[in-house]
Amino acid sequence: MQGKATQIDLLSLKTPQMRVFHLTWMAFFVCFFAWFACAPLMPVLKGEFGLTPGQIANINIAAVAVTILVRLIVGPMCDRFGPRKTYTGLMAVGALPVLGVALAQNYETFLFFRLLIGAVGASFVITQYHTSVMFASNVVGTANAASAGWGNAGGGAAQAVMPLLLGAILMAGVDHALGWRLALVVPGVLMLIMAVVYWRFTQDCPEGNYSDLRARGVAVSGAKGGKSGGGGWASFKAASANYRVWMLFITYGACFGVEIFIHNVAATFYVDHFGLSLSAAGMAAASFGLLALFARALGGYVSDRVASRRGLDARSMVLFVFILGEGLGLLWFAQASSVTLALVAMLMFGLFTHMACGATYALVPFIDRKALGGVAGIIGAGGNVGAVAAGFLMKGLGDLQQTLTYLGVAATIAALCAIAVRFSAEHKAREQALYDSALAN
Repeated sequence: MQGKATQIDLLSLKTPQMRVFHLTWMAFFVCFFAWFACAPLMPVLKGEFGLTPGQIANINIAAVAVTILVRLIVGPMCDRFGPRKTYTGLMAVGALPVLGVALAQNYETFLFFRLLIGAVGASFVITQYHTSVMFASNVVGTANAASAGWGNAGGGAAQAVMPLLLGAILMAGVDHALGWRLALVVPGVLMLIMAVVYWRFTQDCPEGNYSDLRARGVAVSGAKGGKSGGGGWASFKAASANYRVWMLFITYGACFGVEIFIHNVAATFYVDHFGLSLSAAGMAAASFGLLALFARALGGYVSDRVASRRGLDARSMVLFVFILGEGLGLLWFAQASSVTLALVAMLMFGLFTHMACGATYALVPFIDRKALGGVAGIIGAGGNVGAVAAGFLMKGLGDLQQTLTYLGVAATIAALCAIAVRFSAEHKAREQALYDSALAN
Protein backbone atom coordinates (compact mmCIF):
# COMPACT_ATOMS: atom_id res chain seq x y z
CA MET A 1 0.00 0.00 0.00
CA GLN A 2 3.05 2.27 0.14
CA GLY A 3 2.67 5.34 -2.07
CA LYS A 4 -0.89 4.58 -3.16
CA ALA A 5 -3.07 7.59 -3.95
CA THR A 6 -5.90 8.22 -1.47
CA GLN A 7 -7.71 10.63 -3.78
CA ILE A 8 -8.37 11.03 -7.51
CA ASP A 9 -7.21 14.38 -8.88
CA LEU A 10 -8.72 14.24 -12.37
CA LEU A 11 -7.09 17.40 -13.67
CA SER A 12 -3.54 16.37 -12.75
CA LEU A 13 -0.93 14.38 -14.67
CA LYS A 14 1.91 15.21 -12.29
CA THR A 15 1.85 12.00 -10.26
CA PRO A 16 2.51 8.48 -11.61
CA GLN A 17 -0.83 7.39 -10.15
CA MET A 18 -2.84 9.91 -12.17
CA ARG A 19 -0.80 9.32 -15.33
CA VAL A 20 -1.62 5.63 -15.01
CA PHE A 21 -5.28 6.42 -14.34
CA HIS A 22 -5.66 8.49 -17.51
CA LEU A 23 -3.47 6.38 -19.78
CA THR A 24 -5.13 3.13 -18.71
CA TRP A 25 -8.59 4.33 -19.68
CA MET A 26 -7.25 5.82 -22.91
CA ALA A 27 -5.48 2.57 -23.82
CA PHE A 28 -8.57 0.60 -22.87
CA PHE A 29 -10.76 2.92 -24.97
CA VAL A 30 -8.57 2.37 -28.03
CA CYS A 31 -8.50 -1.41 -27.48
CA PHE A 32 -12.27 -1.66 -27.08
CA PHE A 33 -12.80 0.58 -30.09
CA ALA A 34 -10.66 -1.83 -32.12
CA TRP A 35 -12.34 -4.91 -30.60
CA PHE A 36 -15.84 -3.79 -31.62
CA ALA A 37 -15.01 -1.88 -34.80
CA CYS A 38 -16.42 -4.71 -36.95
CA ALA A 39 -19.74 -5.02 -35.10
CA PRO A 40 -21.56 -1.94 -36.50
CA LEU A 41 -20.35 -2.80 -40.01
CA MET A 42 -21.73 -6.34 -39.89
CA PRO A 43 -24.79 -5.47 -42.04
CA VAL A 44 -22.29 -4.34 -44.72
CA LEU A 45 -19.94 -7.28 -44.22
CA LYS A 46 -22.89 -9.66 -44.28
CA GLY A 47 -23.54 -8.67 -47.88
CA GLU A 48 -19.85 -8.41 -48.77
CA PHE A 49 -19.10 -12.02 -47.82
CA GLY A 50 -22.61 -13.48 -48.23
CA LEU A 51 -22.75 -14.50 -44.57
CA THR A 52 -25.44 -16.81 -43.25
CA PRO A 53 -27.01 -16.35 -39.77
CA GLY A 54 -24.95 -19.31 -38.55
CA GLN A 55 -21.73 -17.76 -39.82
CA ILE A 56 -22.56 -14.44 -38.18
CA ALA A 57 -23.15 -16.29 -34.90
CA ASN A 58 -19.74 -17.97 -35.29
CA ILE A 59 -18.10 -14.58 -35.86
CA ASN A 60 -19.73 -13.11 -32.74
CA ILE A 61 -18.60 -16.11 -30.67
CA ALA A 62 -15.06 -15.94 -32.10
CA ALA A 63 -14.86 -12.24 -31.18
CA VAL A 64 -15.03 -13.07 -27.48
CA ALA A 65 -13.87 -16.69 -27.20
CA VAL A 66 -10.09 -16.28 -27.31
CA THR A 67 -10.34 -13.41 -24.80
CA ILE A 68 -11.09 -15.98 -22.11
CA LEU A 69 -7.68 -17.61 -22.49
CA VAL A 70 -5.77 -14.35 -22.93
CA ARG A 71 -7.37 -12.79 -19.83
CA LEU A 72 -6.34 -15.80 -17.78
CA ILE A 73 -2.78 -15.34 -19.05
CA VAL A 74 -2.30 -11.56 -18.85
CA GLY A 75 -3.39 -11.30 -15.20
CA PRO A 76 -0.49 -13.43 -13.91
CA MET A 77 1.75 -11.78 -16.54
CA CYS A 78 1.09 -8.45 -14.83
CA ASP A 79 2.38 -10.00 -11.59
CA ARG A 80 5.40 -11.41 -13.39
CA PHE A 81 6.43 -8.66 -15.82
CA GLY A 82 4.47 -5.64 -14.61
CA PRO A 83 1.41 -3.99 -16.19
CA ARG A 84 3.49 -1.52 -18.24
CA LYS A 85 5.29 -4.19 -20.28
CA THR A 86 2.19 -6.39 -20.48
CA TYR A 87 -0.08 -3.62 -21.76
CA THR A 88 2.45 -2.33 -24.27
CA GLY A 89 3.02 -5.82 -25.63
CA LEU A 90 -0.69 -6.59 -25.88
CA MET A 91 -1.42 -3.43 -27.86
CA ALA A 92 1.56 -3.87 -30.20
CA VAL A 93 0.77 -7.53 -30.97
CA GLY A 94 -3.01 -7.05 -30.90
CA ALA A 95 -2.82 -4.37 -33.59
CA LEU A 96 -1.72 -6.98 -36.16
CA PRO A 97 -5.04 -8.89 -36.45
CA VAL A 98 -6.93 -5.58 -36.24
CA LEU A 99 -5.04 -4.49 -39.35
CA GLY A 100 -5.29 -7.99 -40.81
CA VAL A 101 -9.11 -8.09 -40.77
CA ALA A 102 -9.08 -5.33 -43.41
CA LEU A 103 -7.33 -7.80 -45.74
CA ALA A 104 -9.92 -10.60 -45.34
CA GLN A 105 -11.13 -11.99 -48.66
CA ASN A 106 -13.71 -14.53 -47.49
CA TYR A 107 -15.63 -15.81 -44.47
CA GLU A 108 -12.80 -18.09 -43.28
CA THR A 109 -10.10 -15.40 -43.20
CA PHE A 110 -12.49 -12.90 -41.64
CA LEU A 111 -13.40 -15.42 -38.92
CA PHE A 112 -9.70 -16.13 -38.29
CA PHE A 113 -8.76 -12.49 -37.77
CA ARG A 114 -11.93 -11.83 -35.75
CA LEU A 115 -10.88 -14.67 -33.44
CA LEU A 116 -7.40 -13.18 -32.95
CA ILE A 117 -8.79 -9.69 -32.36
CA GLY A 118 -10.48 -11.10 -29.27
CA ALA A 119 -7.09 -11.04 -27.52
CA VAL A 120 -7.40 -7.24 -27.39
CA GLY A 121 -10.29 -7.65 -24.95
CA ALA A 122 -7.78 -8.78 -22.31
CA SER A 123 -6.77 -5.11 -22.03
CA PHE A 124 -9.48 -4.76 -19.40
CA VAL A 125 -7.64 -7.00 -16.92
CA ILE A 126 -4.45 -4.95 -17.22
CA THR A 127 -6.40 -1.71 -16.79
CA GLN A 128 -7.97 -2.97 -13.56
CA TYR A 129 -4.69 -4.40 -12.30
CA HIS A 130 -2.77 -1.17 -12.93
CA THR A 131 -5.26 1.10 -11.17
CA SER A 132 -5.59 -1.40 -8.30
CA VAL A 133 -1.88 -1.13 -7.47
CA MET A 134 -1.94 2.67 -7.76
CA PHE A 135 -4.91 3.63 -5.52
CA ALA A 136 -5.75 3.04 -1.86
CA SER A 137 -8.83 1.18 -0.71
CA ASN A 138 -10.96 4.28 -0.05
CA VAL A 139 -10.95 5.22 -3.77
CA VAL A 140 -9.82 2.06 -5.58
CA GLY A 141 -13.39 1.06 -6.44
CA THR A 142 -14.02 4.45 -8.04
CA ALA A 143 -10.62 4.42 -9.79
CA ASN A 144 -11.16 0.93 -11.19
CA ALA A 145 -14.72 1.60 -12.27
CA ALA A 146 -14.00 5.00 -13.82
CA SER A 147 -10.97 3.82 -15.79
CA ALA A 148 -12.84 0.73 -16.97
CA GLY A 149 -16.03 2.66 -17.72
CA TRP A 150 -14.39 5.41 -19.73
CA GLY A 151 -12.31 2.86 -21.58
CA ASN A 152 -15.31 0.62 -22.08
CA ALA A 153 -17.02 3.49 -23.85
CA GLY A 154 -14.70 2.71 -26.74
CA GLY A 155 -17.09 -0.10 -27.63
CA GLY A 156 -19.99 2.34 -27.77
CA ALA A 157 -17.92 4.89 -29.69
CA ALA A 158 -17.12 2.24 -32.30
CA GLN A 159 -20.85 1.64 -32.82
CA ALA A 160 -21.37 5.32 -33.64
CA VAL A 161 -18.08 6.28 -35.30
CA MET A 162 -17.39 3.35 -37.64
CA PRO A 163 -20.54 3.81 -39.80
CA LEU A 164 -19.81 7.55 -39.96
CA LEU A 165 -16.17 6.89 -40.85
CA LEU A 166 -17.23 4.50 -43.59
CA GLY A 167 -19.70 7.08 -44.88
CA ALA A 168 -17.02 9.77 -44.98
CA ILE A 169 -14.65 7.48 -46.89
CA LEU A 170 -17.35 6.63 -49.43
CA MET A 171 -18.22 10.32 -49.86
CA ALA A 172 -14.56 10.95 -50.68
CA GLY A 173 -15.04 8.78 -53.75
CA VAL A 174 -13.49 5.55 -52.50
CA ASP A 175 -14.99 2.34 -53.86
CA HIS A 176 -17.40 0.58 -51.45
CA ALA A 177 -15.39 -2.67 -51.44
CA LEU A 178 -12.26 -0.73 -50.41
CA GLY A 179 -14.01 1.75 -48.12
CA TRP A 180 -14.83 -0.62 -45.26
CA ARG A 181 -11.27 -1.97 -45.35
CA LEU A 182 -9.78 1.51 -44.98
CA ALA A 183 -12.18 2.21 -42.11
CA LEU A 184 -10.96 -0.90 -40.26
CA VAL A 185 -7.31 0.15 -40.64
CA VAL A 186 -7.86 3.18 -38.38
CA PRO A 187 -8.27 1.31 -35.04
CA GLY A 188 -5.14 -0.76 -35.68
CA VAL A 189 -3.02 2.34 -36.24
CA LEU A 190 -4.44 3.95 -33.08
CA MET A 191 -3.40 0.88 -31.05
CA LEU A 192 0.21 1.12 -32.25
CA ILE A 193 0.35 4.80 -31.31
CA MET A 194 -1.12 4.10 -27.87
CA ALA A 195 1.41 1.32 -27.24
CA VAL A 196 4.27 3.82 -27.64
CA VAL A 197 2.60 6.39 -25.38
CA TYR A 198 1.91 3.81 -22.66
CA TRP A 199 5.50 2.57 -22.64
CA ARG A 200 6.86 6.09 -22.46
CA PHE A 201 4.68 7.64 -19.75
CA THR A 202 3.66 4.94 -17.22
CA GLN A 203 5.33 2.86 -14.53
CA ASP A 204 4.25 -0.37 -12.84
CA CYS A 205 3.49 0.90 -9.33
CA PRO A 206 3.97 4.03 -7.18
CA GLU A 207 7.55 3.02 -6.28
CA GLY A 208 8.63 2.34 -9.87
CA ASN A 209 8.86 -0.63 -12.25
CA TYR A 210 8.75 -4.22 -11.05
CA SER A 211 12.03 -5.17 -12.74
CA ASP A 212 13.90 -2.37 -10.94
CA LEU A 213 12.26 -3.14 -7.59
CA ARG A 214 13.06 -6.85 -7.83
CA ALA A 215 16.64 -6.03 -8.74
CA ARG A 216 16.84 -4.20 -5.41
CA GLY A 217 15.29 -7.17 -3.57
CA VAL A 218 11.91 -5.52 -3.00
CA ALA A 219 8.86 -7.80 -3.06
CA VAL A 220 6.00 -6.67 -5.31
CA SER A 221 2.47 -7.88 -6.09
CA GLY A 222 2.33 -11.59 -6.74
CA ALA A 223 5.94 -12.09 -5.73
CA LYS A 224 7.22 -14.55 -3.20
CA GLY A 225 9.82 -12.03 -2.19
CA GLY A 226 13.07 -10.55 -3.33
CA LYS A 227 14.63 -11.17 -6.70
CA SER A 228 13.11 -14.60 -7.13
CA GLY A 229 9.49 -13.45 -6.77
CA GLY A 230 7.76 -13.62 -10.10
CA GLY A 231 4.05 -14.20 -9.59
CA GLY A 232 2.81 -15.92 -12.75
CA TRP A 233 1.62 -19.49 -12.20
CA ALA A 234 1.76 -19.16 -8.42
CA SER A 235 -0.57 -16.15 -8.64
CA PHE A 236 -3.02 -18.09 -10.80
CA LYS A 237 -3.04 -21.12 -8.46
CA ALA A 238 -3.63 -18.99 -5.38
CA ALA A 239 -6.49 -17.15 -7.05
CA SER A 240 -8.14 -20.30 -8.38
CA ALA A 241 -8.24 -21.80 -4.87
CA ASN A 242 -10.30 -18.88 -3.53
CA TYR A 243 -14.06 -19.47 -3.68
CA ARG A 244 -14.76 -15.72 -3.81
CA VAL A 245 -12.98 -15.57 -7.16
CA TRP A 246 -15.41 -18.06 -8.68
CA MET A 247 -18.46 -16.30 -7.25
CA LEU A 248 -17.30 -13.09 -8.92
CA PHE A 249 -16.42 -15.10 -12.04
CA ILE A 250 -20.14 -15.91 -12.32
CA THR A 251 -21.38 -12.41 -11.50
CA TYR A 252 -19.01 -10.86 -14.02
CA GLY A 253 -20.21 -13.33 -16.63
CA ALA A 254 -23.74 -12.17 -15.88
CA CYS A 255 -22.99 -8.46 -16.30
CA PHE A 256 -20.00 -8.03 -18.62
CA GLY A 257 -20.95 -11.12 -20.64
CA VAL A 258 -24.36 -9.59 -21.36
CA GLU A 259 -22.70 -6.26 -22.17
CA ILE A 260 -20.41 -7.85 -24.77
CA PHE A 261 -23.28 -9.83 -26.27
CA ILE A 262 -25.40 -6.69 -26.66
CA HIS A 263 -22.47 -4.85 -28.30
CA ASN A 264 -22.24 -7.59 -30.93
CA VAL A 265 -25.95 -7.92 -31.75
CA ALA A 266 -27.49 -4.51 -31.05
CA ALA A 267 -26.88 -2.80 -34.40
CA THR A 268 -28.01 -5.82 -36.42
CA PHE A 269 -31.04 -6.21 -34.12
CA TYR A 270 -32.24 -2.65 -34.72
CA VAL A 271 -31.74 -3.01 -38.48
CA ASP A 272 -33.48 -6.39 -38.78
CA HIS A 273 -36.32 -5.98 -36.28
CA PHE A 274 -37.18 -2.28 -36.57
CA GLY A 275 -35.91 -1.42 -40.05
CA LEU A 276 -33.52 1.31 -38.93
CA SER A 277 -30.78 2.55 -41.24
CA LEU A 278 -27.18 1.49 -40.55
CA SER A 279 -26.26 4.88 -39.05
CA ALA A 280 -29.44 5.08 -36.93
CA ALA A 281 -28.95 1.53 -35.68
CA GLY A 282 -25.32 2.38 -34.87
CA MET A 283 -26.39 5.38 -32.81
CA ALA A 284 -29.01 3.31 -30.96
CA ALA A 285 -26.45 0.62 -30.18
CA ALA A 286 -23.90 3.25 -29.21
CA SER A 287 -26.20 4.64 -26.52
CA PHE A 288 -25.81 1.37 -24.62
CA GLY A 289 -22.01 1.40 -24.77
CA LEU A 290 -21.70 5.09 -23.98
CA LEU A 291 -23.46 4.55 -20.65
CA ALA A 292 -20.06 3.27 -19.55
CA LEU A 293 -18.83 6.88 -19.52
CA PHE A 294 -20.48 7.35 -16.13
CA ALA A 295 -22.35 4.19 -15.10
CA ARG A 296 -19.32 2.00 -14.33
CA ALA A 297 -17.75 4.80 -12.34
CA LEU A 298 -21.04 5.27 -10.52
CA GLY A 299 -21.08 1.58 -9.58
CA GLY A 300 -17.57 1.77 -8.15
CA TYR A 301 -18.30 5.04 -6.37
CA VAL A 302 -21.42 3.66 -4.71
CA SER A 303 -19.45 0.58 -3.63
CA ASP A 304 -16.72 2.78 -2.08
CA ARG A 305 -19.22 5.01 -0.28
CA VAL A 306 -21.33 2.19 1.11
CA ALA A 307 -18.22 0.27 2.21
CA SER A 308 -16.87 3.33 4.03
CA ARG A 309 -19.98 3.30 6.22
CA ARG A 310 -20.88 -0.38 6.49
CA GLY A 311 -17.66 -2.27 5.86
CA LEU A 312 -16.25 -4.60 3.25
CA ASP A 313 -19.20 -7.02 3.15
CA ALA A 314 -21.47 -4.17 2.04
CA ARG A 315 -19.70 -4.17 -1.34
CA SER A 316 -21.22 -7.61 -1.99
CA MET A 317 -24.74 -6.36 -1.27
CA VAL A 318 -24.28 -3.43 -3.64
CA LEU A 319 -23.27 -5.85 -6.38
CA PHE A 320 -26.31 -8.04 -5.66
CA VAL A 321 -28.71 -5.10 -6.09
CA PHE A 322 -27.11 -4.01 -9.37
CA ILE A 323 -27.18 -7.46 -11.00
CA LEU A 324 -30.76 -8.04 -9.86
CA GLY A 325 -31.74 -4.73 -11.49
CA GLU A 326 -29.91 -5.79 -14.65
CA GLY A 327 -31.77 -9.10 -14.85
CA LEU A 328 -35.21 -7.52 -14.41
CA GLY A 329 -34.41 -4.77 -16.93
CA LEU A 330 -33.19 -7.31 -19.46
CA LEU A 331 -36.48 -9.19 -19.19
CA TRP A 332 -38.29 -5.94 -19.98
CA PHE A 333 -36.02 -5.27 -22.97
CA ALA A 334 -36.73 -8.75 -24.33
CA GLN A 335 -40.46 -7.95 -24.49
CA ALA A 336 -40.15 -4.47 -26.04
CA SER A 337 -42.51 -4.09 -29.01
CA SER A 338 -41.33 -0.76 -30.45
CA VAL A 339 -38.09 1.13 -31.04
CA THR A 340 -38.93 3.61 -28.28
CA LEU A 341 -39.64 0.94 -25.69
CA ALA A 342 -36.57 -1.02 -26.77
CA LEU A 343 -34.34 2.03 -26.34
CA VAL A 344 -35.78 2.92 -22.91
CA ALA A 345 -35.49 -0.67 -21.70
CA MET A 346 -31.97 -1.01 -23.09
CA LEU A 347 -30.82 2.14 -21.31
CA MET A 348 -32.43 0.99 -18.06
CA PHE A 349 -30.90 -2.47 -17.94
CA GLY A 350 -27.67 -1.09 -19.46
CA LEU A 351 -27.33 1.30 -16.52
CA PHE A 352 -27.51 -1.56 -14.02
CA THR A 353 -25.25 -3.74 -16.18
CA HIS A 354 -22.45 -1.17 -16.26
CA MET A 355 -22.83 -0.37 -12.55
CA ALA A 356 -22.62 -4.10 -11.76
CA CYS A 357 -19.37 -4.33 -13.76
CA GLY A 358 -17.96 -1.42 -11.75
CA ALA A 359 -19.08 -2.91 -8.44
CA THR A 360 -17.50 -6.28 -9.31
CA TYR A 361 -14.06 -4.76 -9.79
CA ALA A 362 -14.55 -2.60 -6.72
CA LEU A 363 -14.37 -5.95 -4.89
CA VAL A 364 -11.44 -7.45 -6.83
CA PRO A 365 -8.58 -5.61 -5.02
CA PHE A 366 -9.77 -7.01 -1.67
CA ILE A 367 -9.95 -10.71 -2.60
CA ASP A 368 -6.22 -11.56 -2.39
CA ARG A 369 -3.61 -8.82 -2.68
CA LYS A 370 -0.77 -11.34 -3.07
CA ALA A 371 -2.41 -12.85 -6.16
CA LEU A 372 -3.99 -9.75 -7.66
CA GLY A 373 -3.09 -10.65 -11.23
CA GLY A 374 -4.58 -14.12 -10.96
CA VAL A 375 -7.74 -12.78 -9.32
CA ALA A 376 -8.22 -10.03 -11.91
CA GLY A 377 -7.53 -12.44 -14.79
CA ILE A 378 -9.90 -15.21 -13.73
CA ILE A 379 -12.77 -12.87 -12.90
CA GLY A 380 -12.20 -10.95 -16.13
CA ALA A 381 -12.31 -14.22 -18.08
CA GLY A 382 -15.68 -14.90 -16.48
CA GLY A 383 -17.11 -11.97 -18.42
CA ASN A 384 -16.09 -13.53 -21.70
CA VAL A 385 -17.30 -16.97 -20.67
CA GLY A 386 -20.69 -15.33 -20.17
CA ALA A 387 -20.49 -13.70 -23.61
CA VAL A 388 -19.52 -16.96 -25.31
CA ALA A 389 -22.33 -18.81 -23.50
CA ALA A 390 -24.78 -16.13 -24.68
CA GLY A 391 -23.47 -16.52 -28.23
CA PHE A 392 -23.98 -20.29 -28.21
CA LEU A 393 -27.42 -19.80 -26.67
CA MET A 394 -28.33 -17.44 -29.49
CA LYS A 395 -27.00 -19.87 -32.07
CA GLY A 396 -28.94 -22.75 -30.54
CA LEU A 397 -32.24 -20.90 -30.15
CA GLY A 398 -32.00 -18.88 -33.36
CA ASP A 399 -34.21 -16.19 -31.83
CA LEU A 400 -32.82 -13.04 -30.23
CA GLN A 401 -35.91 -12.20 -28.17
CA GLN A 402 -35.97 -15.65 -26.60
CA THR A 403 -32.21 -15.48 -25.99
CA LEU A 404 -32.58 -12.14 -24.17
CA THR A 405 -35.35 -13.58 -22.00
CA TYR A 406 -33.17 -16.51 -20.93
CA LEU A 407 -30.27 -14.17 -20.25
CA GLY A 408 -32.50 -12.02 -18.04
CA VAL A 409 -33.48 -15.04 -15.97
CA ALA A 410 -29.84 -16.19 -15.74
CA ALA A 411 -28.67 -12.75 -14.56
CA THR A 412 -31.36 -12.63 -11.89
CA ILE A 413 -30.23 -16.00 -10.52
CA ALA A 414 -26.53 -15.07 -10.76
CA ALA A 415 -27.15 -12.13 -8.44
CA LEU A 416 -27.28 -14.64 -5.58
CA CYS A 417 -23.55 -15.36 -6.09
CA ALA A 418 -22.75 -11.80 -5.02
CA ILE A 419 -24.31 -12.42 -1.60
CA ALA A 420 -22.01 -15.43 -1.14
CA VAL A 421 -18.90 -13.22 -1.19
CA ARG A 422 -18.05 -12.66 2.47
CA PHE A 423 -14.88 -11.82 4.41
CA SER A 424 -13.59 -12.97 7.79
CA ALA A 425 -13.07 -10.56 10.66
CA GLU A 426 -9.31 -11.09 10.31
CA HIS A 427 -9.43 -10.24 6.61
CA LYS A 428 -11.39 -7.05 7.25
CA ALA A 429 -9.05 -6.01 10.07
CA ARG A 430 -6.06 -6.51 7.77
CA GLU A 431 -7.63 -4.36 5.04
CA GLN A 432 -8.43 -1.63 7.55
CA ALA A 433 -4.83 -1.63 8.75
CA LEU A 434 -3.59 -1.28 5.16
CA TYR A 435 -5.96 1.61 4.57
CA ASP A 436 -4.89 3.39 7.76
CA SER A 437 -1.26 2.94 6.70
CA ALA A 438 -1.98 4.44 3.27
CA LEU A 439 -3.60 7.49 4.86
CA ALA A 440 -0.68 7.92 7.21
CA ASN A 441 1.82 7.78 4.36
